[in-house]
Amino acid sequence: MPGGGTAKRDVVHNKGAVGVVALDEVGRVVLIRQYRHAVGQRLWELPAGLRDVDGEEPALTAARELAEEADLQAAQYHLLVDLFTSPGFADESIRIFLARSLTPVPDADRFHRTDEEADLEIVWIDLDEAVAMIFRGEITNAAAVGGLLAAARARDEGWATLRPA
Repeated sequence: MPGGGTAKRDVVHNKGAVGVVALDEVGRVVLIRQYRHAVGQRLWELPAGLRDVDGEEPALTAARELAEEADLQAAQYHLLVDLFTSPGFADESIRIFLARSLTPVPDADRFHRTDEEADLEIVWIDLDEAVAMIFRGEITNAAAVGGLLAAARARDEGWATLRPA
């Protein structure tokens, strides 16, 4: 600790996660709303998931999660932002991607959702409205807040700040 002291800390170790801001040609993003037991409520979120497949590149994990949770595939991915979700007690990081040139996953190839994903709601919302939802307190999931604000800023700067996936 600063000054040479020590302190005991509990740390939750995590494999990391990815999230996806999927943006269509008219400026809408896909959001999902699903129940989160830890907070006891349904939250608006980005399609996202843990990096739980050994050796899978983050952009491939993002593509898999987008297909599983939103029935979408994208021809184009860029990196938006990296976040530590709760560094006071966990080492989890999340890498948020921007996905564009979207097409639906064919019906025969769609993922069968179970557990908390079985009743998730999928909606398309204008990016500017999603940003307004953040400031009204309707979107509180940290990854969604960071990803949506980063996407709006990148759009406003003509996509010049995007990094390769």
